[in-house]
Amino acid sequence: MSNQASSHFNDGVLVVYTDGACSGNPGSGGWAWAVAPGGDPRGSGGETWTTNQRMELVAAIEAIRTMGPVARASTRQLLIVSDSNYVVNCFRDRWWVRWQANGWRNAKKEPVANADLWRDLLALYQAYPEAERPEFRWVKGHSGDTMNDLVDQLAVAASQT
Repeated sequence: MSNQASSHFNDGVLVVYTDGACSGNPGSGGWAWAVAPGGDPRGSGGETWTTNQRMELVAAIEAIRTMGPVARASTRQLLIVSDSNYVVNCFRDRWWVRWQANGWRNAKKEPVANADLWRDLLALYQAYPEAERPEFRWVKGHSGDTMNDLVDQLAVAASQT
């Protein structure tokens, strides 16, 4: 699949866009997810003191937690589309494998940032048989992708409530 994931929506794939936002970093944050191509169903929420990276992770967690069972029940592959290199690269480059092997320490031998959320996300991810695990694809943020723009707006709105 290409980065234009919404153009690949079909019966075999459930495409869910995610985004996180933060006013100040740290500051008031929001997260959101929405199903392509129309944006429904969707979910969002916020926290009063957080970071953008944490909100990106919560968006992915909530998308998989909510839509994963739907994808499984309909025997569709779950595709998470995010403008967060932090989230996408972790799965593309399998950072999580090294983190787990190194006792949740990164390449600099420092504790992995946001390890609590990474553990939650990995537990959801690893609950699937390997061949059925959610896929992650990157989309350039603020580039005119309608679904990415929608989840950005939802996340920003959630950060302000």
